[in-house]
Amino acid sequence: MARTDMVVASSRIRLARNLNGYPFPSRLKSDKQAKEIIRAVSSAINKIDEFKLSYMDGISEDEALNLVENHLVSPLLLRRPSYSAAVINHRRNISIMINEEDHLREQCIEKGYALRSAYATMSEKDNIMARSIQFAYDEQLGYLTACPTNLGTGLRASVMLFLPALTNAGYIPKVIRSANRLGLTVRGMYGEGSQAEGYMYQLSNEVTLGVTEDEIISLVEQVTERVAEMELSERKRLKTGGRSMYIKDACLRSYGILTHCAVISGEEFEKLCANLKLGVCLGYFSSSGIGWIDDLIIDMKPSNLSLLAGRKLSAPERDCCRADYASRRIKEKILD
Repeated sequence: MARTDMVVASSRIRLARNLNGYPFPSRLKSDKQAKEIIRAVSSAINKIDEFKLSYMDGISEDEALNLVENHLVSPLLLRRPSYSAAVINHRRNISIMINEEDHLREQCIEKGYALRSAYATMSEKDNIMARSIQFAYDEQLGYLTACPTNLGTGLRASVMLFLPALTNAGYIPKVIRSANRLGLTVRGMYGEGSQAEGYMYQLSNEVTLGVTEDEIISLVEQVTERVAEMELSERKRLKTGGRSMYIKDACLRSYGILTHCAVISGEEFEKLCANLKLGVCLGYFSSSGIGWIDDLIIDMKPSNLSLLAGRKLSAPERDCCRADYASRRIKEKILD
């Protein structure tokens, strides 16, 4: 297993595009215009692969929440449901939001450190759609977008990083400042405006104009690898330093609670899972990587728990179901 896989949880490529001849989504004046855009995008993408089209005003509140919790759409897409939709492939690693901030927000998410393969996948889909859709493009400015910060390539390349050691050592502000100087930004798990939860941080490019796609990806890769080196080095200090026994105790206690509790809230569950991941990284537990813990955290979100149970669960029922399912899953994955 690559060392970066114990730091990089996932990689995402997002492309912002708009259709020529239509106002930006915030200026659309009728459902008719919005639906025309949705039909055009749906027709173009379905020529490529098997995608499912979902109108945001045609799905339930629980279904919409499930899309957000699984990082397939943004909360912004849900603000004007009669104007918006999403097309998602069968693997659920590619989603295209229609009429969010831009007419199209195309994204591909891959597990682990896989920016290049994610870009290759999304770029291929984008190029094929461009044969059927005329994107708004200027020879000097590049792709025209609702927000000027996306002009040019319209590309956001990002990685989700698990940085418990750097967080505990107080180095995250320094990482953020260094990234900013290079034209990158560090945010919480759900992007702009969100807080870092479970030691998870999103690193992405800020500059899209005046640079090529390859230059953007190369810069994000270089910084990702440097931050990963820092994190792995700091983990060694975390395991041998003066607070090592307290760190180990927190990891072991978290495992004990997760595998023996009868009720657990989503907030407590995610905090304890962060310690469980750290315990695997430091060698306190034997397991084949930490990716399955990230998957488990998503599976234990409210909408996914209801899907697992086959019915809508109340908050107390979710807390009981989460405790029971997670306990069994963790016992299966953590090796003695």
